[in-house]
Amino acid sequence: MSQFEYPRPQLQRDAWQCLNGSWDFTYDDARRYRNPGDDIAWDRRIEVPFAPECELSGIGDQGFHSVCWYRRVFTLDQRSARTMLHFGAVDYRAQVWVNGVLVAEHEGGHTPFRADITDALVEGGEQTLVLRAEDDPSDLAKPRGKQDWQLEPHSIWYPRTTGIWQTVWLEPLPSTYIRSLRWTPMFDNFEIGCEVLAGGDIDQQLSVQVRLLHNGVLLAADRYLLVGQEANRKIVLSDPGIDDSRNDLLWSPERPTLLDAELTLYHGDEVVDVVRSYTALRSVAINRDRFMLNGRPYHLRLVLDQGYWEESLMTAPSDDALRRDVELAKAMGFNGVRKHQKVEDPRYLYWADRLGLLVWGEMPSAYAFGARSMTRLVKEWTEVIERDYSHPCVIVWVPFNESWGVPNLTSTQAHRNAVEALYHLTRMLDGTRPVIGNDGWEASATDILGIHDYDGDPEKLGARYAVNDPVRQLFDQRRPGGRILTLDGFPHRGQPIVLTEFGGIAYDPNAPEGHTWGYSRAGDAATYLERYRALLHVVNETVMFSGFCYTQFADTFQETNGLLNADRSPKVPLEQISAATRNVPL
Repeated sequence: MSQFEYPRPQLQRDAWQCLNGSWDFTYDDARRYRNPGDDIAWDRRIEVPFAPECELSGIGDQGFHSVCWYRRVFTLDQRSARTMLHFGAVDYRAQVWVNGVLVAEHEGGHTPFRADITDALVEGGEQTLVLRAEDDPSDLAKPRGKQDWQLEPHSIWYPRTTGIWQTVWLEPLPSTYIRSLRWTPMFDNFEIGCEVLAGGDIDQQLSVQVRLLHNGVLLAADRYLLVGQEANRKIVLSDPGIDDSRNDLLWSPERPTLLDAELTLYHGDEVVDVVRSYTALRSVAINRDRFMLNGRPYHLRLVLDQGYWEESLMTAPSDDALRRDVELAKAMGFNGVRKHQKVEDPRYLYWADRLGLLVWGEMPSAYAFGARSMTRLVKEWTEVIERDYSHPCVIVWVPFNESWGVPNLTSTQAHRNAVEALYHLTRMLDGTRPVIGNDGWEASATDILGIHDYDGDPEKLGARYAVNDPVRQLFDQRRPGGRILTLDGFPHRGQPIVLTEFGGIAYDPNAPEGHTWGYSRAGDAATYLERYRALLHVVNETVMFSGFCYTQFADTFQETNGLLNADRSPKVPLEQISAATRNVPL
């Protein structure tokens, strides 16, 4: 397998050109340059898509730099009616020129953007692509997640990511093409919603044929007329009725059944575009105090995953590394991950779809409240939902975490309004998934009540949640972390309760004294496993919980509270971790 695979797994064409690799690069701390025509001093080389802060970029400079420039000279592998340039993610504000022509501007460090560069290309020969990235390291009003605003990483924050950090690629397109595709599983009636949006030259003779297959067997083949530039239809599958037969088509972590899709765009009877995709039939819902998967109560066993690598920060070193992370989570007994303060690469979601791992999608936080920060957050969060909507592995949306960016929820109405607004916006953009308005504490509008509790004493943790009257005893009288669990006016209404952060046991025998961080510590492997097993036993046996999320998947810089070391080697045997996670004897 190559280092970089097709970067948009749910809308693939046979032809594409990867622009990752060696680029010209320079910092512009003095902001001297405004456009590619300036006399830019290209004094370095960088390996894209790795951020300049990381080792694999070839630079490894983690200092404060607010502006940097990139340049790449390329030739087209294939000439076509249109050429689309794609960026997976650039942190934070990007301007893009091709042959001196400004072709794109984008703000938001975690979401993709594209530009039709057809008119900017020159005939034959070499093309010059230049990108300017602006990323103020001290700006707390932009969504930044775990990127530290101090020079050195401290507490639970990590090195910054500047500029390009996901794949850059070119896509040859016909004059009329399939621009976007959205899948919506509709479990109750055994239907798949399909929304196709065309781009380019649009007229009244466009139609799209959709074929769905399972293991090569044709399930549906329909052709729809596009009205304007859109076709929006439901594809009805044959419902076998009996659970055993139904399960052959349903997606779950235990049986991740994907349906292959082939879409052909026609102009009259002429084929103008062909794409490949996939979807799945599954449902996620809330029923009283339980999380439901495919119409049945489902106990969530999640692990908190920061998605960082020591040598490459937020960018995976390879596609194999993304697949390995999914495999390791499953090998440790988890059926899902909470991607924490990061919008993960679509290739990770592809492997979660294919191998069967649930994913909670969470928005990276801004930390300074105001109209500017909320406007930025709303724009980027909307793009996140649009990008990941069709992935069956994504089951929950989390716009806020631990009141970050809205620190005065108990006293300031504007902060409450922000959480409630993002909750309702998310529900409007995607009515198929539960939403946690603010995970951890101080909940208002939410479908699941997420609680963060790092008490390292299993007996105390068990006693805290083994209560007969949770509304009075837990929500009114006990405050994990010293924070109220629900805001005034938003009492617990019977929603599922999930312990969405706990544990955090630090163990690293090789780390120098004072260079580790965790919520509690173990001095040796045997003690570490014993404490993990005791905590997981209590959490699994607590009837109140509809699931849990253990902190965390792997050591991340100074945080040594991972089940795995930073290089993904296990601290104790995987089979022992798995047995403890699932609360079964080894």
